[in-house]
Amino acid sequence: MIQRIQTLYLLVIVILGTLLFFVPVIQLTTPSDAQVHRMFELGATGLDEVTPNMENLYLEEASLKGLWGLTLTTLLIPFLASVDIFLYRRRMLQARLNIFLALLCIGYYGILFMYVWFAKMNLGTEWHLCFWACIPLICFVLTLGATRRILKDEALVRAADRIR
Repeated sequence: MIQRIQTLYLLVIVILGTLLFFVPVIQLTTPSDAQVHRMFELGATGLDEVTPNMENLYLEEASLKGLWGLTLTTLLIPFLASVDIFLYRRRMLQARLNIFLALLCIGYYGILFMYVWFAKMNLGTEWHLCFWACIPLICFVLTLGATRRILKDEALVRAADRIR
């Protein structure tokens, strides 16, 4: 199981997906011409305010409702990759699950930018991508590589069965 390169790809996806849950991916800031400069970070755990120098300022609590989509997607990526590792005997099911995992990685960006749009409309902020926003893209590429290797293994097994 571990000697297959696709297992290593999937293991890296599990590690990166778990890391993605704990880091912010978008930084939201109020425009420079605003009265009070506020800074937020958006990640899988929600919207956190990280405004520096908040001395004696009464600010209303900013929030985005319903961040469960981002949380669920962030949790599903490493979970499905870890399940996928143990399906090494059922290669076609493993390949189908990999395709779903690749779609989930791309869907993460759709959900993320939907929340960014809501934040821009509701909070009046500008957004900036953090370095960690590239993790789902890396997972997408690794998933495609693992799928290619799984299908290559399946073709090799079918060719060996044909020879017998």
